[in-house]
Amino acid sequence: MKLARFTEAGRTRIGKVVGDRIIDLTPALGEGVSMRQVLADLPRLRPALLAATGPEFALASVRLEVPVADPQKFLAIGMNYQKHAEEARAAGITIPTSQMWFNKQVSCLNAPFDPVVKPEASDKVDYEIELGVVIGKRCRHVSRGEARSVIAGYVIVNDVSARDWLPRSPTFTLGKSFDTHGPVGPWITTDDEIADPLDLGMKLWVNGELRQDGRTNDMIYDIYDQIAYLTTVMTLEPGDILATGTPSGIGAPTGCFLKPGDRMRLEIEALGAIESEIVAETAHAHEPVLSAM
Repeated sequence: MKLARFTEAGRTRIGKVVGDRIIDLTPALGEGVSMRQVLADLPRLRPALLAATGPEFALASVRLEVPVADPQKFLAIGMNYQKHAEEARAAGITIPTSQMWFNKQVSCLNAPFDPVVKPEASDKVDYEIELGVVIGKRCRHVSRGEARSVIAGYVIVNDVSARDWLPRSPTFTLGKSFDTHGPVGPWITTDDEIADPLDLGMKLWVNGELRQDGRTNDMIYDIYDQIAYLTTVMTLEPGDILATGTPSGIGAPTGCFLKPGDRMRLEIEALGAIESEIVAETAHAHEPVLSAM
């Protein structure tokens, strides 16, 4: 299945994507159910959701939202593709000798077709296409052999990075977490639809120019190694998103950073595509964000 969050006529709900249509799953799930709840109960719900019917809409007529609105964790691994590590080494960047993880703060999550803001504070905004793994079970101390059993599905992630902010925190978190710098989507393709997530083609274009063209089989630490490593340290929860590394072709080695008006398109085999335009930060963005407690 392809599970999505979508907004139509001012209402956001969960649907399944079939071809160029989306079927509202509210009749099957009930009102107010979150994607995290669906993922946690997916083995039981799967037969009913596969058979479910409901109001249908053309995909082109709805707004696709971030597939998981409120993940507890949005984690990413650095320099995890062999060719990417080689280009980083050529640029004078030290290559880690173990898995190097950092947080993308969940406030950076962005819908799959929404604009990405180039902040005034950064002149080196870069793109990174990544396979995103969405966790489906609460888990700790998962072995490599068990790792696939805790995966609910997969998304495309654009690990947008403010390169000039990466050195300002040893964990990269500041340079990875500007608002809108985490486009995710277009939907969650459930694990049963993917024969081998370790061998998927992935491509990223900027303004129609192919910049990244790789396969997930170039990972240094594959997704099962990653889950085993992380769960040695922490409990992963349904809806947590793991961005699993990017292939070569990022903008940093050549200085080809993103500017307002640029358009990024990302495609991963069997997962679909997401697309974002770079827009300038506006004066409105500097207004304080206040909320009543």
